[in-house]
Amino acid sequence: MSIVDNKKAFHDYFIEEKFEAGLVLEGWEVKSIRAGRAQIKEAYVVVKNGEVFLLGAHFSPLTTASTHVHPDPVRTRKLLLHEKEIDKLIGKVERAGYALIPLDMHFSKGRIKLEIGLAKGKKQYDKRETEKQRDWEREKAQLMRDKR
Repeated sequence: MSIVDNKKAFHDYFIEEKFEAGLVLEGWEVKSIRAGRAQIKEAYVVVKNGEVFLLGAHFSPLTTASTHVHPDPVRTRKLLLHEKEIDKLIGKVERAGYALIPLDMHFSKGRIKLEIGLAKGKKQYDKRETEKQRDWEREKAQLMRDKR
């Protein structure tokens, strides 16, 4: 079940490969995510010292969550991946000029997971081409429907 999607990522990047990562979260963050107060549109993923981190994701704290905790809505959060996956990501990002982009936050067996994509940036003409292709597919489907 999807919680938050990053539709902008598919517009701005070619997604080559997808990985599912766990998130290291605090209790108030889980409560705010379950309440639907998460946003990953401006977020990105970095690799530092062999670990993967999510930066720029905004989880709005609930006022009812806790009184003694001082929440930071945009703190850096660690992502949990297998070592082989991290090594693969390091190689691609450092050598091949790829970026790591959060695509989707969802529940998997009661846990909150983040799907990250290995992405290459689109140029402006690529974005226009994608838009034309999408419009043509929509028009083609409309014509097929009208034909019946």
